[in-house]
Amino acid sequence: MREKQVKAITDQMIAKFGRGQRKRIQTGVKQVAKFWNDFDGDNDAMLTFCIDNFIADEKELDKAFQRLESAFEVLNGLMVEQEREFQWNLQVDTGPILPVDYLLANFSLASHVEDDLYKTKIAFFVLLNFEVKSLDELIRNGDDWSRKEWAEARLAQRFTSRVPSDVAQRRYETYVKADDYISHYNIYMHHLLDAEGRRLFPEGLKLISHWGLRDELKAQYAEADGFPRQQMIYEVMQKIITQDIPEVVIDNPNVDWQVSANEVTGASTDNSREPDTRYEMLKATFEAERAVDSYYPMYPTKIARRFQQDREIPEETVKALFTKLLTSREFKRTGELIKKRLGRELQPFDIWYNGFRSQSKYTEPELDKIVAAKYPTVDAFKEDIPNILQKLGFSPGTAEFLASKIEVDAARGSGHAMGAGRRSDNAHLRTRIAEGGMNYKGYNIAIHELGHNVEQVFSLNKVDYTLLQGVPNTAFTEAFAFVFQKRDLELLGLAEADPNREDLDALNQLWSAAEIAGVALVDMAVWHWMYDHPDASAAELREAVVSIARNVWNQYFYPVLGHKDTPILAIYSHMIDGGMYLPDYPIGHIIQFQIEEYIKGKNLGQEMERMCVQGSITPTVWMKQAVGENISVEPILKAANKALKELS
Repeated sequence: MREKQVKAITDQMIAKFGRGQRKRIQTGVKQVAKFWNDFDGDNDAMLTFCIDNFIADEKELDKAFQRLESAFEVLNGLMVEQEREFQWNLQVDTGPILPVDYLLANFSLASHVEDDLYKTKIAFFVLLNFEVKSLDELIRNGDDWSRKEWAEARLAQRFTSRVPSDVAQRRYETYVKADDYISHYNIYMHHLLDAEGRRLFPEGLKLISHWGLRDELKAQYAEADGFPRQQMIYEVMQKIITQDIPEVVIDNPNVDWQVSANEVTGASTDNSREPDTRYEMLKATFEAERAVDSYYPMYPTKIARRFQQDREIPEETVKALFTKLLTSREFKRTGELIKKRLGRELQPFDIWYNGFRSQSKYTEPELDKIVAAKYPTVDAFKEDIPNILQKLGFSPGTAEFLASKIEVDAARGSGHAMGAGRRSDNAHLRTRIAEGGMNYKGYNIAIHELGHNVEQVFSLNKVDYTLLQGVPNTAFTEAFAFVFQKRDLELLGLAEADPNREDLDALNQLWSAAEIAGVALVDMAVWHWMYDHPDASAAELREAVVSIARNVWNQYFYPVLGHKDTPILAIYSHMIDGGMYLPDYPIGHIIQFQIEEYIKGKNLGQEMERMCVQGSITPTVWMKQAVGENISVEPILKAANKALKELS
């Protein structure tokens, strides 16, 4: 709509409602005009709508706000519940998947809701009466806002785009397909052969890429003869990244794979590599996002949406945090200490070194037996949630309340946490349950996901405005998940007393954050590359991802671990189906450390609730109110420096 027409409507409204409403009218009409299309009506129709629906009286506006908040809670809840139920058989281990399950999973109410909210003029009502704040305004002024002002800002921010339902549906289907691809990317480890034809892994061990492969590699540090198995896993990872992996070995227990020679035997001898399917999936998610770019005038790329809309942290700020961590003396000195502790030259896979963690006297197979006996079913784990939470410091009443709002499901994939959208519904925790009961890997993931679920329950059910449901961004919920996960052995009663524990924790946090920061930089650079090369083929994208991963390695990791040109940082599955989700993990590690430092000597349960009920305000404001400082790597570097002096 032309500026002249907008001015004419604005002038008529000011004449009707008075000059005291001038600023609100100017803002509201401009916001409506930005998304008003010809099929919404002509100029007269827009004028009539604006005059009929602009609310000048503050009390009447408050009534409208309350009704909108209530309605959107119901709407959010229904969308979450529909998606969860329709994707149930793809995500939860209910037996063989049927063709109809894929059809159900592709259906999404959410794909149509935004379009319908505009068609019914509800979206225009919000835009007319509530101001959409820019990220700069949120950061600059948010400290001084009341809780209601924050809720009003979040209400208006629901309508910063107008994506047609058919376009939104195609994007949704693309992510469902990518998620399904990743969920079935399993490697049967007993069928891997070394150069002498030996099987290095036990029968029945099925690992999903990348989570299961990475965690098994980590577990091998505790084994005296674990190095050859780590080397084999690393080689498998490289072949997945470069797509040299024979397609027939993926999720197939009927063939053997001699990894170094890349030869297949058994039910098939077809050595044909996976035909760049991994990168076809990534390319498809990019194309789906690019198809919606023009419908987001404030955030015209996926990169902008991730950093400015979702994270509300500028990309430059995030990159600076990661770079400071990766170029620190503490990172390099920690690598030197790991080399000394291992008694060998560092390998690329030592980015997953876990020797700083509190160790148990039990091996992983022994831990598997302990966990399986304790949690033979998902129901057994659910029943124990109140006890787990009380061990973490939650009061009995709070623990029972939280447990009553969390369901536990057996996942097909690695596991995840799905929050509720309205207070009458429950959050869902998913983790893999092996035959014979939960194993240690599944338990470790379950404790991580429980951290997510507790945050989700608090920030929905205890927040003062449901429009502020959640935390500032997913990095914050990851932080709480990490807080829980690091206590997994304690919760089993198996953690060993260690006078150096605090120092070891600091180095573990630094090393873990640095590893995933490198992965995140690859993810970020890949999305920039895709926008710079929108017509690239899957093969060209594969070459670019490998090149980017090698460059990030050479710049930040080669000075610490050596081994120039390794592409290992590109193994994470989130890169394929997460739409640039990966930066949330290192941000989460950084936030976790700041939270851990703050809650020393305090009650975790009480402090977590206090922090979570702030809701989804901006990261800067949330952190200041939670721990008294902004997001920073300084605390972790300071603690690591102290630890290195103590342990070197």
